[in-house]
Amino acid sequence: MSSADDEYEIAVVGGGPAGLTTALYGARLGHETVLIDRGGGRAAMMADTHNVIGVTEDVSGNELLATGREQVESYGGTFERGFVTDVVETEDGRFRLTTKDAEMLADRVVLATGFSDERPDPPLPRNAKGLHWCLHCDAYMFVDEPVYVMGHGEAAAHVAMIMLNVTDDVDVLTRGAEPTWSDETAAQLEAHPVEVVHEDVAGIENDPDSGWLEAMEFEDGARREYRGGFPMYGSDYNTALAEGLGCDLTEGGEVDVDDHGRTSVDGVFAVGDVTPGHNQVPVALGQGAKAGLAVHKEIREFPRSAEEIARDGAVDADEVPAISPGLLANAVAHEGHAGGPRTEAEGGSEAEQPAADDD
Repeated sequence: MSSADDEYEIAVVGGGPAGLTTALYGARLGHETVLIDRGGGRAAMMADTHNVIGVTEDVSGNELLATGREQVESYGGTFERGFVTDVVETEDGRFRLTTKDAEMLADRVVLATGFSDERPDPPLPRNAKGLHWCLHCDAYMFVDEPVYVMGHGEAAAHVAMIMLNVTDDVDVLTRGAEPTWSDETAAQLEAHPVEVVHEDVAGIENDPDSGWLEAMEFEDGARREYRGGFPMYGSDYNTALAEGLGCDLTEGGEVDVDDHGRTSVDGVFAVGDVTPGHNQVPVALGQGAKAGLAVHKEIREFPRSAEEIARDGAVDADEVPAISPGLLANAVAHEGHAGGPRTEAEGGSEAEQPAADDD
């Protein structure tokens, strides 16, 4: 495709860990790539980063995402702050993406739109200081501490029992709602040392210095100490763009994908929390990498197939390398280039690079 400012080979919608990784692979593998992100998201809520090898726990989610954006841009990827309101397939098999301020065309679209957790009604502990959203990320923080699980469905009951692996003090807070877990789950819960508290929460006590949760007050006057816990009220998957394109969804409401992020619509991929699986940063990174490689294999110029050679002839010397002049110049000037960063005098400027075929 042509390399106009609003035309790309890969458009990634959503700038969380999965979307950033897909965009990073796209740019590093020589494809004109745009990442469109409205900001926020689940990863941005992280006060600390857990379970990511090589990333220390004092790195916040916003810092992690900002570093990712810088990496994508350093390899020639384009970052756009905006909210994609619509994606439609064009007659020539590309995709038109619309934001409030712009329209873009792309050969492939990767949806990394995530989901939003259903929040219980206040009063609530402070986010990341007693209110936590990821069991497997944050359970370690509450080893041998009193913990609550907020909710009245199957997930709440099972998370409460799971937390018994790290602490012996776990309550389920139904907040006045009638439990909706099954009879089998009820029997299972009764066989574990978990207390079910039916009264609603009336107040929250926080440590005046750290802001961390200390206790909750209940409508019956009881006061119970907790250091943290998990609300389990379900998730709203951000699938509007996928549904508009005709992508299949799972029974759980996620975008249905294969092992490399391909959806049921050719040219459309989905990664991260909008797809089935563990909602973990390392998992999202892996999904982004696999989708990035899958997209690359679909759109790279070479090797030319036997059928294409028979139809179009052998590859001419002036057709390689199959990378745009801008990305080529960016690559040879990058600090990670094998020859070392080239100055303009050494042949690092775009004007001095060999012409590349953008089609």
